[in-house]
Amino acid sequence: MNSKTHAYRAALFWRLFSNYFVLILIPVIAAGILAFFYFARLIEKDAEKLNAVVMSHFSEQTDTAFHALQTNMIDMLSTSNLSGLLRETDTSPENRRRSELIHTLREQLISLQSAELASKAFLYFEDQDLVIDADTYTDKDYFFQFRYPLNPQEKTAFLSQMTGKKMMQVSDPYASHLSVLMSYPFNSDEPDVYLVVNVHLDRLQSRMDIPEKWVTGTALADNDGRVISQSGLTESETRWLQERVRSQMKPFQFLVSDGKALSLSRSNYNGAWYYVSIVDLHTLLKPVHTARLVAWVFLVFFLTVGGLVSSYFSKRLCEPIQEIKEGLKLHRASQAPIPDEGDDFDAIKRFSQLIVTENKQLSQMVSGMMPIVQEHFVTKILLGEYRDALSIEIYAKEIDFPYNKKAMRTALAVALHYEPSVDERMSETSKSFLMAELKERIRKASPSAVWLCQTKPGIVACVVHHDPFLRFGPNDAAELIAIILRHYGSYFKATIGIGKTVHAIEDLHISYEHAASVLKYRGLDEEVEICTDRSEPDGPPWDNFLSVQDINRMMNQYKTKEYDKLLQAALELLEEGRRRRASASQVKHMCADVLNAWIRAVGTEHHDVNVPFYSGLYDRLNRCMTWDDLQRCMQSVHALLFPTSEAGDRAKRISDILDYIDANYNQELSIEYFAAVMNMSVGHFSRTFKEEVGEKYVEYIAKCRVRKAKQFLLESDMTIDDIAEAVGYWGRNSFIRTFRKYEGTTPAKYRSAYQ
Repeated sequence: MNSKTHAYRAALFWRLFSNYFVLILIPVIAAGILAFFYFARLIEKDAEKLNAVVMSHFSEQTDTAFHALQTNMIDMLSTSNLSGLLRETDTSPENRRRSELIHTLREQLISLQSAELASKAFLYFEDQDLVIDADTYTDKDYFFQFRYPLNPQEKTAFLSQMTGKKMMQVSDPYASHLSVLMSYPFNSDEPDVYLVVNVHLDRLQSRMDIPEKWVTGTALADNDGRVISQSGLTESETRWLQERVRSQMKPFQFLVSDGKALSLSRSNYNGAWYYVSIVDLHTLLKPVHTARLVAWVFLVFFLTVGGLVSSYFSKRLCEPIQEIKEGLKLHRASQAPIPDEGDDFDAIKRFSQLIVTENKQLSQMVSGMMPIVQEHFVTKILLGEYRDALSIEIYAKEIDFPYNKKAMRTALAVALHYEPSVDERMSETSKSFLMAELKERIRKASPSAVWLCQTKPGIVACVVHHDPFLRFGPNDAAELIAIILRHYGSYFKATIGIGKTVHAIEDLHISYEHAASVLKYRGLDEEVEICTDRSEPDGPPWDNFLSVQDINRMMNQYKTKEYDKLLQAALELLEEGRRRRASASQVKHMCADVLNAWIRAVGTEHHDVNVPFYSGLYDRLNRCMTWDDLQRCMQSVHALLFPTSEAGDRAKRISDILDYIDANYNQELSIEYFAAVMNMSVGHFSRTFKEEVGEKYVEYIAKCRVRKAKQFLLESDMTIDDIAEAVGYWGRNSFIRTFRKYEGTTPAKYRSAYQ
């Protein structure tokens, strides 16, 4: 090995090791330092946040239980007849009413003791020698000696609290019980009765228990540091807690001292209460020491590995780099030479960058076209053009289309029927963007893989891959797609056909053909419909063609001018179809038969057959997608074929139309709409309009818009484009052309001349 090659290998080694040091070792060292200096603080902060969440959760639960107990106590005192018992002056056992009232109070005390935190409840009468609990009623000495035994000191302390107004006040905690007091009447400073309820300590402690290893215990304390209840605390921890609580009573504190942390959370139920938890920092920070050791071990490990790997690759890359450099020079020999600066590695980088730049545009073009090519490939499979498994496999490899040869798949056919107004307004480009958005939504929402393509205009095919783990099948996919399609209800009505399940990709065309065939069972409901083999009506077939008797009856009704009966009969047939849940094709066949009978009836008197007009009626019928659409269509067609308006009313209706045009000159004013309002054909309405107004419909609208545009030109600073849009024109060119036709000049010159 010559000195030049040795120097190159050494340079390559240090280059590799320096890259390794910058990319890997520096982050490792930074991670070790972070673990050494900051990890403990981060864990403490996270523990503080987590402890606050846990404390908030269990304090909310405990507060809710106390709220419930308070509500039960208030309800018991509010609904009980204590006032009636207090009014009874006769305390003899023979007083039947007094006995009944006491019995009622005992039943209510039994109900109160069923509360979650209640263990025992009794009523203490201030001015009477009477105590009532759930089992009996007796005098005070007997009660506190046998029913509620207290030693003299405890009894004196307990009875000293039976003064003044009490509203859910907690008594001093004793070894055996914790009591809450409430006075009655509620707002009296000298109450007559006190309701005492013992808190069930075990249930309270179970609510306060936090099942985290780093939490040694929890407690409920007040402002004076008095521990009302605790769970899991030793005597030393309780004393430590009381000292800290008295000295630093602040809500939501996380105080660290003597290897322990104290967390305080104010009670929402009682502002003088605090929920306290004690955290063992030794247990909490145990991962810090482990992380510190692991960081040092990893640092040494990565240093050793980095040196070995750099040495190995410097040996392996020395000769191949020379070969790569010479090959790249030959590749670029026919083009402009590149300066040979730096070492071989730098030269390879420059050559590679040039090749990547040259092929980037081609790569982007291929990547952008690949989804379109793959969608076209799926379309060919569904339409049955690719039915051979080997040819499908070859084509799939050419376009990088991954698939499983044997898998359960089902094709769905989604038919999209655009609303007539939307279909006329939207361009093909807008529809393409809408379809792309719909397909993207379906892909994102589907939990398993789906193939989507547009097999023909208005039909989107979706191939569902059955996922046995997610239990996601074609019916689930159809329901999911139906939910997505409901967001596009303002654009089109959708119907989903579910095909047969196949196990080979070459049989997908069978599944798609079946899915497309079941679409014929589509109904006329407004919601998205899902059609299967079971969608076929179970009842007897519905005769959706008129009989000879029905046609003759319509002809007679027309001759006798019973036009309302003609419409009523058609609407009754529609109702019968809805009741029998007939398919859309059946109902439309029936409506076409009715329309044909109406046209024949009209043709017996009017021999001038207007073929485009009648063809438009059938086209309007075919565009109907719901029951309401069909009903409105039949009513509109009936009004056109059998007009009943009088000539005297015509002038008023034309006047109303003129008022509407003057008020809505900037909207789309379709002559077909007004012709339908007047129950006339377009030609008849146009002639009637000219007779009444004196000028053609189109000219009247154009003059009205020009008149409004002149006001905008003279009275505002709006641009020509804004004025054109404001008066109802889609572009400035058509607006300028119309303005020049009626004013003899352009809008800009008119503004300059008269403003």
